[in-house]
Amino acid sequence: MHILYFHQHFSTPSGATGTRSYEMAKKLLVRGHRVTMVCGSYNVGTTGLSSDFVKGRRKGQVDGIDVIEFDLSYSNTDGFVKRSWQFVKFAYQSVKLALTLKYDLLFATSTPLTASIPGIFAKAFRSKKFVFEVRDLWPELPKAMGVISNPLILSGMSVLEKLSYAKADACIGLSPGIVEGIKRRSRSTLPVALIPNGCDIDLFESPDLDYQFPFERSKGDVIACFTGAHGLANGLHNILDAAKELMARGDEKIKIVFVGEGAVKPELKERAQKEGLTNCVFIDAMPKKQLVSLLHAADIGLMPLANVPAFYYGTSPNKFFDYISCGLPVLNNYPGWLADMINKHQCGMAVPPDNAKEFADAMLSMASDEGRIIQMGESGKQLARADFDRDKLSNQFAQFLEEAME
Repeated sequence: MHILYFHQHFSTPSGATGTRSYEMAKKLLVRGHRVTMVCGSYNVGTTGLSSDFVKGRRKGQVDGIDVIEFDLSYSNTDGFVKRSWQFVKFAYQSVKLALTLKYDLLFATSTPLTASIPGIFAKAFRSKKFVFEVRDLWPELPKAMGVISNPLILSGMSVLEKLSYAKADACIGLSPGIVEGIKRRSRSTLPVALIPNGCDIDLFESPDLDYQFPFERSKGDVIACFTGAHGLANGLHNILDAAKELMARGDEKIKIVFVGEGAVKPELKERAQKEGLTNCVFIDAMPKKQLVSLLHAADIGLMPLANVPAFYYGTSPNKFFDYISCGLPVLNNYPGWLADMINKHQCGMAVPPDNAKEFADAMLSMASDEGRIIQMGESGKQLARADFDRDKLSNQFAQFLEEAME
């Protein structure tokens, strides 16, 4: 079958962001399907296309995937109004394709929630099969974070959410909380699958090069790294609080490395400089192959989030799966399904939210026992292979879409 796949932030592995859609599309190709990927231009992503835009779009084939890229730039550092406007423009352009192109099934993945709009139109006006993948629950998450408080906007998003589930033939959720959220808001007969983010086992077991950190690493230094978006949701000031606690205790062994981009990064850097947090280093976002090498050179993977209850079971962070793929023990600072998994499989430590002392205690505890770090890392690798192998998950994904066509 021919799948029309909408992901506004699509990227190949050459980009510095998640590659879930690329990997899922590749698996669909292996199983004999055709995929047309529709996306925008993400500042940390790479679509694989380099030709000039003609009338607001460019087209080409990337690793067997037909790609249509709209000339709609997007960055997490953009203001709320600009980002919202780009979402609306992407939805509008996508609807035109959904109503005119030849295809069998339309697949759309959030965020944003507006990603579902072409699917709604395709279902309503062309009776096309529509599968909707939910990466974050909207409007629950932005409301819980206080990012959106206007009751009219929240009401409109709630209507769009219900309509998305009503028109979908099936849905995919990336975490247990997302699946439960979909079920609460949709009809009881809607097929809903849990297919979380996965681990690229082969990629992370074979780093291409030795990574050299941009600072002198003395013998005995322990590198704790955070990789990913530097946004409000990530709760990165918690890491700076812990860094400050470490310095107050006179620790000089633990170095904390932040890798990525986002709206909060400038204020994090400014605070670190103002407070003299010399144990913190900030690095630009990098392509995944280079990130693999960096993670292999690190010792601990940091998994913080803002203390928002909706996050506890409602997120599926790429970075967690990257960490366990290459054997990094994970330090998590919020309860939920990831903390439960870390504790059950002993592949890291989970501490209470908003507690700099316990966060610092955990880093010191891990840093003081090299054998324990190695053992937790190996446990993480076992978990990655057993439950989150991307190849297995992408097969589940492809089979779910095939069943939706029946």
